[in-house]
Amino acid sequence: MPSLFAFCAQVLHAPIVATFAAFGAFAMLLLVDFSGTAVQRLRAQVALAVAWLVLVSLGTLAGQSVWTAVAATVVVAFVVLFSGVVSSVLAGAGTSLLLAFILSVSTPAPLALLPQRLAGVSIAACAAVIAVWLLWPRASVDPLIAPAAQVCRAAAKQVRADAEHFSAGSNLQTCRVVAEATTNATAALRSTFTATPYRPTGLSTGSRALVRLVDELTWLSTILDESSPATLPESARDPESSAVRLAAATVLDLCAQVLEDPRLGTADLRAAADDLRRAVTALETSAVGRLPGNDVADPDLHLFFGSLNVSFRAQEISFGVLQIAQNVETHRAADRRSWPDRLLGHEPGSLTGPLASAVERAAAHVEPHSVWLHNSIRGAVGLAIAVALADVTGVQHAFWVILGALSVLRSNALNTGQNAFRALAGTVVGSIVGAGLLQLIGNNATVLWILLPVAVLIAGIVPAAISFATGQAAFTVTLVILFNIAQPEGWSLILFRIEDIALGCAVSLVVGLFFWPRGATSAVDKALSEAYADSAQYLVNAVDYAVACCNPGTVPGSPRDARRAAASARRLDDAFRTYLAERGTKSAPLSEMTTLVTGVVGVRLAADAVLELWERFVDDELPPADRIAAHDELLVLAERVRQWYDGLADALEDRGQVPEPIAADLTTKGRLIEAVRRDLHDENGRATPTAIRILWTSDHLEVLRRLQPSLATAASRTA
Repeated sequence: MPSLFAFCAQVLHAPIVATFAAFGAFAMLLLVDFSGTAVQRLRAQVALAVAWLVLVSLGTLAGQSVWTAVAATVVVAFVVLFSGVVSSVLAGAGTSLLLAFILSVSTPAPLALLPQRLAGVSIAACAAVIAVWLLWPRASVDPLIAPAAQVCRAAAKQVRADAEHFSAGSNLQTCRVVAEATTNATAALRSTFTATPYRPTGLSTGSRALVRLVDELTWLSTILDESSPATLPESARDPESSAVRLAAATVLDLCAQVLEDPRLGTADLRAAADDLRRAVTALETSAVGRLPGNDVADPDLHLFFGSLNVSFRAQEISFGVLQIAQNVETHRAADRRSWPDRLLGHEPGSLTGPLASAVERAAAHVEPHSVWLHNSIRGAVGLAIAVALADVTGVQHAFWVILGALSVLRSNALNTGQNAFRALAGTVVGSIVGAGLLQLIGNNATVLWILLPVAVLIAGIVPAAISFATGQAAFTVTLVILFNIAQPEGWSLILFRIEDIALGCAVSLVVGLFFWPRGATSAVDKALSEAYADSAQYLVNAVDYAVACCNPGTVPGSPRDARRAAASARRLDDAFRTYLAERGTKSAPLSEMTTLVTGVVGVRLAADAVLELWERFVDDELPPADRIAAHDELLVLAERVRQWYDGLADALEDRGQVPEPIAADLTTKGRLIEAVRRDLHDENGRATPTAIRILWTSDHLEVLRRLQPSLATAASRTA
């Protein structure tokens, strides 16, 4: 940045070119950090340069009058901010793109000067591409990778130890030790996740896969605790269940290897996942073969179904492990996507096209309670007001008024106020330091040139290393040096800088008070409510699909509401991360909020598991038995679970009374067992695979029932 400024100002003697070259280099190198390979990062830098040329042209055109400037600011700012929901490429470049428009719209100039502005941007773009190419071109490492790999390894050891216990009766103490190691590794992963400054702007497709992986590993840890040897009957020896667990352990070990070594391919992981699916098929076949005939007495039948829980738990673990493997593959494949796919956030393996996927993601946030929509509207309105205010007050440096508003806008009024204070305090401190430097240096341009690169370096480091206020102070010192090189103004520049930042902070504070002042906390409550309601409805539809699958002559349709549940989960994902990033005391314990977010994952994974269970198998020879009784009991169980989660959703949104957890419904369960025993056998009295799937589906519903006490406790504490 100092090199470009020196070249344009001292060699070309073009102050306009120098200004846009300096700020362009600052924005293209310091305000963005694209991920991916070297080629992908270079493509992103070129695309950013093209966008800068377009936005500088638009800003120059709109700046011809205050009304066009205000209207254009509303439109451009909203589009730039809201487009971040599409991909991390667009989200991560948002501040840099806004700076391009703000710099041009806030400094009105005749259209005849537009070529000089574009020349400065072009010079900055060339320098930025060369710097990204030659200066430390390394790929960034996600902080979640190492702890996620640790959980995979710990879970693999636990699953393997449990498998050995169920097959050979190994020592229970060994199982307890490895289970504790998994719990500790999972806690460390969650701690890393909550401490990582993951705003949605930092989430690439690969990063989002890792975030889903955190939720799934947490859920897997819960499943493993519930399926440990201590919780299952000692007499339940099942070689096929042990084989499934051993295959799952192999998959988890390979997931850890793929996460830790980016050079490792995923062929072995896919092969191990196929082996796990074959083991699950063998598990179902074995369970069907051991189902008693319909002439067995009831006590023996109930004892059998109690021991059948071991095979269900193995099937449940296998589904969770396969989901984890899929996300690990997605994370790896995301780095190998084409440039259009990265720009539009297209996920590897998606059945929809890149543009359709982008539209679907954006549409998911066109909701009154979307934090991203809130912040986009707040940013657009705040910047437009700043543009109008700068014109009305006639300040000398309107650019700083708008930049001040952009710097401190946050997702709630309290945080906006805190950042406004920090911005103003940092500016005052920076101005005092800058005044002291000018007092010592005077008009010695040589010393100012020597200090400029040092000031830029410090301004780039301290916001992340120390604090936002310190960054404001360092940035102010940089600007004092920069503008006193270009046009010495002494104290007047410092006073104008304080005045302009104060106006911008005031605009941000007013906008923060009138637009959703409660911030992300209320948005998380609403997002949780919607996610639970939509996920519970998706679960009921998955059970409906299961019932249709086992009806002779019925062609099941695709389960409804799956996309709606996924969209709700994405909004919750963004709202929760914004909630984590907000400063100040949290209104609810973070551990309880995390429990509620993980609960949504559990409901959706249960629905996915039911769906996968019935889609994976097709009965070509279904017996012509009457299954109405079994189906009715299954739907009764599903509806009771849905009603409870709907009640939880209402309590989260309205801060009302949390429903009491459902007690175990032994009567309905008994009727289901009787219906299975009576109806789901062929003409020779032999059990069918459909019987096992119905029982496993009811077990998935039972898992969600047992999850309710912890969710009810967490919801009561957050209220």
